Amino acid sequence: STMSFSEAEVQSARGAWEKIYVDAEDNGTAVLVRMFTEHPDTKSYFTHFTGMDSAEEMKQSDQVRGHGKKVFTAINDMVQHLDNTEAFLGILKPLGKKHATQLKIDPKNFKIICDIILQLMEEKFGGDCKASFEKVTNEICTHLNNIYKEAGW
Repeated sequence: STMSFSEAEVQSARGAWEKIYVDAEDNGTAVLVRMFTEHPDTKSYFTHFTGMDSAEEMKQSDQVRGHGKKVFTAINDMVQHLDNTEAFLGILKPLGKKHATQLKIDPKNFKIICDIILQLMEEKFGGDCKASFEKVTNEICTHLNNIYKEAGW
């Protein structure tokens, strides 16, 4: 399925994303820490995070920081290809497959993490920033769900 972003939507989504991606590691970490704090069951997928209970401890963890940056880097790669569905899926497909088959991550967690990214955008940069990026997170979640179905989830 192809994505239908107008040129204007691509530009405003990229502008919104740039604001939060400037501090990829800190913001990626903040997103994960919020996810682990508000949805503690998500920690069970990360064996090395399970012993961490305080948000402060998680924030300082090299593993949490590393994974936060990894998530933001992957999204950044996708944001560069909003106008090219094939390239976009070229990034998302292997990622989705890995999370479905090897890591066995419940796909509902992608919605959780996308919603937290949108919350953070709204808190830091306002509602317009969030609105500009919402279509991107919807596309990511929709395509991930399709990839999961194909993987027999």
